Amino acid sequence: MIYSDKDKRFKRYTITSALPYANGPVHIGHLAGVYVPADVYARYLRSAGEEVVFIGGSDEHGVPITIKARKEGVTPQDIVDRYHGIIKESFKELGISFDIYSRTSSPEHHETAAAYFKKLFEEGKFVEKTSMQYYDEEAHQFLADRYITGTCPHCGNERAYGDQCEACGTSLNATDLINPKSALSGNPPVMKETKHWYLPLNEDEQWLREWILEQHKGDWKTNVYGQCKSWIDAGLQPRAVTRDLDWGVKVPVEGADGKVLYVWFDAPIGYISFTKQLKGDDWEKWWKNDDTKLVHFIGKDNIVFHCIIFPSMLKADGSYILPENVPANEFLNLEGDKISTSRNWAVWLHEYLKDFSGKQDVLRYTLCSNAPETKDNDFTWKDFQLKNNSELVAILGNFVNRTLVLTHKFYEGKVPAAGAWGELENEVIKEMAGVPEKVGRSIETYRFREALSEMMNLARLGNKYLTDTEPWKLIKTDPERTATVMNLSLQICANLAVLCEPFLPFTAEKIRKMMNLSDGLRWHDAGNAELLAAGTQMEKPVLLFEQIDDATIEGQVNKLVETKKQNELQAWTPKTVKETVAFDDFGKMDIRVGTVLECTKVPKADKLLQFKIEDGMGTRTIVSGIAKFYPEPEKLVGMQVCFIANFAPRKLKGVESQGMILSAEDKDGRLVLITPSQMVTPGCNVG
Repeated sequence: MIYSDKDKRFKRYTITSALPYANGPVHIGHLAGVYVPADVYARYLRSAGEEVVFIGGSDEHGVPITIKARKEGVTPQDIVDRYHGIIKESFKELGISFDIYSRTSSPEHHETAAAYFKKLFEEGKFVEKTSMQYYDEEAHQFLADRYITGTCPHCGNERAYGDQCEACGTSLNATDLINPKSALSGNPPVMKETKHWYLPLNEDEQWLREWILEQHKGDWKTNVYGQCKSWIDAGLQPRAVTRDLDWGVKVPVEGADGKVLYVWFDAPIGYISFTKQLKGDDWEKWWKNDDTKLVHFIGKDNIVFHCIIFPSMLKADGSYILPENVPANEFLNLEGDKISTSRNWAVWLHEYLKDFSGKQDVLRYTLCSNAPETKDNDFTWKDFQLKNNSELVAILGNFVNRTLVLTHKFYEGKVPAAGAWGELENEVIKEMAGVPEKVGRSIETYRFREALSEMMNLARLGNKYLTDTEPWKLIKTDPERTATVMNLSLQICANLAVLCEPFLPFTAEKIRKMMNLSDGLRWHDAGNAELLAAGTQMEKPVLLFEQIDDATIEGQVNKLVETKKQNELQAWTPKTVKETVAFDDFGKMDIRVGTVLECTKVPKADKLLQFKIEDGMGTRTIVSGIAKFYPEPEKLVGMQVCFIANFAPRKLKGVESQGMILSAEDKDGRLVLITPSQMVTPGCNVG
């Protein structure tokens, strides 16, 4: 059952989700932006009786994979094999219901992508251009942007890449870098001429303007439409479809040795090649029939590729349908900071599934209810806990559990026959009847947060109905009406099993099993009070959700705190060297070695240690602020330290300090005493 008049003209749906890059696991940003909404949409359409293919797979080509392989001393195939397996299994465990999850390194994909390029090449759809690009003479290789490092011209970061400075976030061209170096050899690269083929986007500008800016105005999401308009208004330029690299789909024409298809050209063809793998000879109707609706689920960083470039590729072939919608989401941040794979600032799906076993639907619910549909949103562990405890446990889980527990208590777990509906029941039934359309229309228009809220409103309605009727009291005075109340409450539970399935598939399955519901119940069955026949036996109820305690959440927060610390350590650079001083000025300092005779904490001073030092001329007392880093000062007795002997004495917490002990500050802020590598005579000069 489809509610949108616009969608009723379609017989089938081809749903694609952006191909995750196989150089790392999937994180919650990917899930909230792409995979959870795509899965909700696909599951809903299947329940509504529509013919659907939901296509997914790993993007396994491109420079980042070759860089990771080089760093680890393995092959690119080793890298993609590892992460493809992790990603595929994680998606399966979370219940992302792909009809196929394939990979772009497969022979079938290479064959399809190469054939696609060759057809357009032979039809003259590309333009050939030569240009000057950076080349590593020692490695005998042209350098992709990520293989070039140098100083950022904007912030001075000396480790900027040829496409972006990760310190300040500025997009760059390799030629912008100051003192560029090859990441392969470390040598300065040279400019060398190379030939590539380009998709002439400038020739498509007029029809793209009409198709997007006129036909889809008010239809596509504002963020998608706005980004496309910005690109088109700025004027489209030819875009290279090949590059100099040895990892990827080989360019299938003469004179293209050492060249592969650019990953942005190769990857979206994966949607087609994966459909071929799934459907065999029947694949074309999913991509070439006008009664098929093509929908791309992506993040906002892929809008241009799926709304301008891939449609231009499809149009160039001439036999493919164009996407009807591209409901791209914005970005999800984590605890107020941008999710970053390189900084390990993420909640990784495979780790979540291990830490929160059996709680897949809690994550699905949280990400859907907080989806960045119109603006960037923030995931926090406290909000995750609140969504579980105050909504899933307290509303949905509470209603279903109360209803089933009372059914077992009053009727030995069998559905009681309902009597005549009263005014209150008629109001509840009327409100319930409208829920499937409210949820369905919201899903069909890609408003998944709204759809989830409408579904949860049915659970709220059930809770209010139970609270208002109080069947645990009513059973004592009016058993007949109690049976009616419990029958309707059970009907609401059955409706929830159908309506929550797109969002919470594991929860829906639990409800179905507890209530012995037919597997054949679908969306068009929901909204009525006759899903359960009187006498149907319920199974013993189990809790749908459990409270998540503060200690569990604190553990996750602490993990992120430790990640932030590690990031700060990795980003550490030495302080700028102070201005030059004359040697004679340095010579005025009298630096000596002394032996520690006594060492104790200064009373009422957490940071100070009091040293008694043998300096070769007697003893002296020196106070040093290193107590935090040496909690057992008695263990310092007998070791030797370096100190400045000719500083004027000064009092610290009432103790006269006769010099300054030297220490080094490590990148983590620790102070470490400077000591000679072997024992020397106390009083020896350092210099």
